[in-house]
Amino acid sequence: MITAQAPGKLYVAGEYAVVETGFPAIIVALDQFVTVTVEAAKHFGSIVSEQYQENSLYWQRQGDEMVFDNRDNPFHYILSAIKLTEQYARELNKPLALYKLYIDSQLDAKDGKKYGLGSSAAVTVATIKALAKFYDLKMSKDQIYKLAAIAHLDVQGNGSLGDIAASVYGGWIAYRSFDKAWLAAARNQMSLADLIKADWPDLSIELLTAPADMQLLVGWTGSPASTSQLVDKITLAKAKKPQLYQQFLTASRETLEKLITGFREHSLSHIQAGIRRNRELLDELAHFSGVAIQTPALRQLVTLAEEAGGAAKSSGAGGGDCGIVLIDSHQAIQPLLAAWRKHHIEPLKFKVHEIND
Repeated sequence: MITAQAPGKLYVAGEYAVVETGFPAIIVALDQFVTVTVEAAKHFGSIVSEQYQENSLYWQRQGDEMVFDNRDNPFHYILSAIKLTEQYARELNKPLALYKLYIDSQLDAKDGKKYGLGSSAAVTVATIKALAKFYDLKMSKDQIYKLAAIAHLDVQGNGSLGDIAASVYGGWIAYRSFDKAWLAAARNQMSLADLIKADWPDLSIELLTAPADMQLLVGWTGSPASTSQLVDKITLAKAKKPQLYQQFLTASRETLEKLITGFREHSLSHIQAGIRRNRELLDELAHFSGVAIQTPALRQLVTLAEEAGGAAKSSGAGGGDCGIVLIDSHQAIQPLLAAWRKHHIEPLKFKVHEIND
């Protein structure tokens, strides 16, 4: 029996801009995991998950047709991860086998609450890590990232794949997305084995060290959001208002470069300034795109955190889910957490997860 884990994540800064090639974001891995166990089987294979057995399906109406959106269904990511890992195994002349796959996730609460911790990315990474051990593929972190990025992209079709990077590398990372047009062309010209060994244009993953006096707080507003659908809406705004979108990108890059420098210099004040500026930029993006990135509950979370001396913003695509706060670790946080609870915001007791292996 073989077991592998992958942590969940939260975006700290750089959301939306990071889907563009080479634009930076900061992401943090958290100590909540998807665990995948593989056990050899004799007569038939199986995929079993307690959390995902009654997963919600999203659909829209196109004329009289029901059109399902599978991008929020974890099983599609699991199947994509299996397909590509086994393709890679075949290219290495490994015989394929039957197995039972067990998936256990801490990223969604037992009562069905979805925290927005990137479960689709984590289950993709954990599945690939487990099967890589099962088939003795001896994959590096870089290779796991690239294979998981392809598997995830095949299902989701958009996004930055930064959540994949967080699940593979752990800790705090500065991430810049690769050229997806190059990847699409390269897949027609290279074997999978050669592709995941190759240098991917513009891809950058830098491990960061947080200042010793910085503490991360996470609050959940109780309203899960679909990242894929929100990114779709921003893509439409990009086409309709290209000048405003380009201004957003330019300002986001400048803000994130300063923020990353703040991490390198271990300066909490510079990091907090960057968080606040990034929040302003996301507000501007929401205004001209019509996408409700910061919900009233997230605004309340931010207001209370700023009053307590922290720098706060929505995390990820927004529209609900979590907000993050970076605050001096010497400050008392219990009054803030109590204020959150009073306003029906749930403090989440998650910590940063470093991956050392």
